[in-house]
Amino acid sequence: MHLYEVIKRPIITEKTQYLAEANRQYTFEVDRRANKVQVKRAVETIYGVRVTAVNIMNMPAKAAKRWGRRRVVRRPVWKKAVVTLAEGDKIPVFEGG
Repeated sequence: MHLYEVIKRPIITEKTQYLAEANRQYTFEVDRRANKVQVKRAVETIYGVRVTAVNIMNMPAKAAKRWGRRRVVRRPVWKKAVVTLAEGDKIPVFEGG
């Protein structure tokens, strides 16, 4: 798998913003086939930072209700990675620049 296929998008929420500021932890949606080593290499190559730890979670599918009569949509399974960076490193995507 190519490095640019491993990371799909950064996840930017209030909680991930706090983790980025306080603990240097950044959250990404990654490919379901990716492992910790591939995520580490991809983040280090794409953003030019040093990664100290990678935690990966499989997020379960959920049912989401939509407007209409008994309309239920099933959201797919996806994988989330929380990447901890070395002291002094940061990713500008999460900083707003």
